[in-house]
Amino acid sequence: MKNVSLRLVTAALGVCIGLGAALPAAAQWKWRDATGKVQYSDRPPPATVADKDILQRPRGAAVAPPPLPASAATSAADAALPAGSAPSGVDKELEERRKKAAQEQEAKLKAEEERVAKARAENCARARSYQQSLDNGMRIARTNEKGEREILDDAARSKEAARVKQVIASDCK
Repeated sequence: MKNVSLRLVTAALGVCIGLGAALPAAAQWKWRDATGKVQYSDRPPPATVADKDILQRPRGAAVAPPPLPASAATSAADAALPAGSAPSGVDKELEERRKKAAQEQEAKLKAEEERVAKARAENCARARSYQQSLDNGMRIARTNEKGEREILDDAARSKEAARVKQVIASDCK
């Protein structure tokens, strides 16, 4: 009986020590505040805490805390800066990130416009070549729904010519 009680007390003591050791681990962020006091939290520190004062981060956390909302990002002091001068501190980093994101977005839009322009140029070249074939009176064959080959008659040729003119009008600018 004494042996069982000793085991039970030892197990309970082990559980208590384990729980006590696990409590600081639950606070994943550790930083020194403006007064020099060490703070623990499961949330990132405020944006006012310098990166050098962050003592511990959770695994996989970004180096900097998440960006501030646009309304909180600009302070009254930064709003009073002369035009063309850069804001300081966190706001400067935020502004740089915004500029970089805007440049990336602009580059994506430009690439998309170039892709569309290239596709239009290819469509234009194909349509003009096809129009020449129609105008020269060459026999033009198509495959119908049954998989059979059909040669365009005069009515179908005129419909194709009208369709090709519409493609040229829309893509050849």
